[in-house]
Amino acid sequence: MSTATTEHRIDVEGVSVSTEHFIGGERVSSAERFEDISPIDEAVIGEIARGGDEEADRAVQAAHAAFGGWAALGAAGRAPYLHRLADLIDERFEELATVECRDMAMLIRSLRARVIKRGARNYRAYADLSAAYEERDWRSNSTWNRVQRMPAGPAVIITPWNAPFMLSTWKTAPALAAGCTVVLKPAEWSPLSCSLLADLAQEAGFPPGVFNVVQGIGEEVGAALVRHPLVRRVALTGSVGAAREIGQQTARNVVPFTGELGGKNPFIVFADSDLEAAAKKAAGQYDDAGQVCLSGTRILVEDPVADEFLELFNRFADEHVLGDPRDDATTVTPLIHPVHRDRVEGFVERAREHGDEILRGGHRAEIGGLFYEPTLIRPKSNDSEIVQNEVFGPVLCVQTFSGEAEAIELANSTQYGLSGIVYTGSMGRADRVGRALEAGTVWVNTFLVRDLTAPFGGVKLSGVGREGGDYALDFYSDLKTLQILEGSVG
Repeated sequence: MSTATTEHRIDVEGVSVSTEHFIGGERVSSAERFEDISPIDEAVIGEIARGGDEEADRAVQAAHAAFGGWAALGAAGRAPYLHRLADLIDERFEELATVECRDMAMLIRSLRARVIKRGARNYRAYADLSAAYEERDWRSNSTWNRVQRMPAGPAVIITPWNAPFMLSTWKTAPALAAGCTVVLKPAEWSPLSCSLLADLAQEAGFPPGVFNVVQGIGEEVGAALVRHPLVRRVALTGSVGAAREIGQQTARNVVPFTGELGGKNPFIVFADSDLEAAAKKAAGQYDDAGQVCLSGTRILVEDPVADEFLELFNRFADEHVLGDPRDDATTVTPLIHPVHRDRVEGFVERAREHGDEILRGGHRAEIGGLFYEPTLIRPKSNDSEIVQNEVFGPVLCVQTFSGEAEAIELANSTQYGLSGIVYTGSMGRADRVGRALEAGTVWVNTFLVRDLTAPFGGVKLSGVGREGGDYALDFYSDLKTLQILEGSVG
């Protein structure tokens, strides 16, 4: 049973964080709770309210009740709220970074330098994009035509445990800007920064019910949210398995669903590339313990330069420092949770048993805890599990190819298609290979550069739908065509 509560807050390195849900503008408790564990030392940070059917219904009902008023504000009326929220994120970025680092062990320097402030950028960008939207007008068949965007309704946003704050803002920003009300369900392994986000939304003056946060286990409260009949949009960043379950539920209610899912992304190095730059960037894929869906985990190197590349790669990989993410010297962080550490370890052990060659790493790190050694594997064949399935840890594999055709064939040979990275000195090759790769995003001679107006998503099992710019605003809207017979009205 959920009740309004005398709010329970915990101290996270000097930052006060609520452990309760945020529903209809107030903190709400649950009879059951779950433990939130820090990956840094596996200590329990706090016991978090564990929602279920009742909390899911209460949150969706609150979002439904608030929807009419929020939609009626129009894009220009909603924009000031989003800009105020962005300003508060910038003001509190140190607190947000501190909590996120403790909760999911992302590098503190990354959080301070770019990740948290990207959340503020998301709200500003979508506020401005929505306010600048111009309805499309044209004449045909003796009628005057206009396409209008209508806010779709309450939206359920389900976010993952890696980069939870940034990814929550990435999804809630276009939903709110488009005129939807939201129910945000953060991952149970890293819920705290989303609780802080609810505080900031309240401080920014969002009307009660416009922004809600419900915490809990995905199979419990997440499932209850996505099957609720009043929900009109569902957006997920998560696993293929979760997407299949959510897709079945949304199909029953005929609700549009978008999912950004896993990746097994190729990192292609041609002989004409800047090998040192390529090797340094490839070794950088171990950052944040490889827990980045866009990382290039399958390194494909052209035959003539394979030995030279590996020598450079190992030199850069040797520079990595495993340690506390709050230390600026650290480059490789612990894995998020013991369950996930065991999963990563299982992939490597099966690769070893299969006869794949472990070129470096391959064990839990000597410093203990949830740390795993940066690992590089040469697979016995392209059919090896370590090539075909997502590990989501500091585990890369390396293969060689001869020429563009083989590089493209290997790159496209998995069931995933989220991103690709290409290193080459040829503009022609960059264009040919970029066009041929089956991926939602391809970077050439760079990585993780994002234009917020560009479409983002995956192909094959890496996702359905697109986010970014007008693509996201259209997803959270229903499009209506208005037609008026010419000369029939004054």
